[in-house]
Amino acid sequence: MEEYVITVKETNNKAILKFEANQFLTVSKNYEFKNIDEAKASPLAQQLFYLPFIKTVYISGNFIALERFDIVEWEDVKDEVAQQLVEYLNSGAPILIEEAPKSAVAVTVYAEVTPNPAVIKFVANKKLVPATFEFKNIDEAKDSELARALFHFPFVKEVFMDENYISVTKFEMADWDEITMELREMIRNHIAEGKEIVSNKAESTQIKNQESIVKVNPDDETSQQIIQILEEYVKPAVAMDGGNILFQSYDEEDKTVNVILQGACSGCPSSTFTLKNGIETMLKNMLGDKVAEVVAING
Repeated sequence: MEEYVITVKETNNKAILKFEANQFLTVSKNYEFKNIDEAKASPLAQQLFYLPFIKTVYISGNFIALERFDIVEWEDVKDEVAQQLVEYLNSGAPILIEEAPKSAVAVTVYAEVTPNPAVIKFVANKKLVPATFEFKNIDEAKDSELARALFHFPFVKEVFMDENYISVTKFEMADWDEITMELREMIRNHIAEGKEIVSNKAESTQIKNQESIVKVNPDDETSQQIIQILEEYVKPAVAMDGGNILFQSYDEEDKTVNVILQGACSGCPSSTFTLKNGIETMLKNMLGDKVAEVVAING
């Protein structure tokens, strides 16, 4: 490997001296460091700042330019600095520590049909939201930039978000064959551009809304068991279909479980079958005579 040789050259500024190398020190960037803290990306610059008269370090192409404080004259120290640079460069120590650029992960979104013919599920390859969000209209979507943008399409009726997907409910006026691609591209571009999905305020509002919906007596063991079963067995299944289910209440007298359906589950023609032959049967099998019926209060 060719050894470094340093040539000292004066500049128009008497406080700045140029130390030119016979090889490139950096290729694509220029660097300027005003102090040792700024020079974290350059071990060479950090070492130079240990010299008490160094004010600024510039690294560009094949040279290092140094600006001095007035406490010394370059004539008195330039040879010493040049020798120090030669020794450092030929030692193989790093000049710059450049972070490898992070490879951008392409955002992909694909459309997935659901059991509800009015709902399409748009699934992304990354997490979108920290919790479930349901927006019935544009007024409810004030804290979600993406939901507001979706409601500007005249055929969008409702928007539901959970984890890595968005379920869109359409009005009957539109056909999925004509609008799916447009919606998918709009959602993908919104995510890829780093735009807001939901605000922090939306998350706190959603938690408050769900707390106001759920009516559970802390001492009601049956309600707690029902919630646990729904969370563990039912929610993952309905999420695959682009929907969600919330426990609303349990009536101990008539043994009725009231739930709220969201997303693709809301208004789905097969939701009654799912409730009766799926959820209701499961709760009866697991809780015995504690459950007589499961009712969707918005189904």
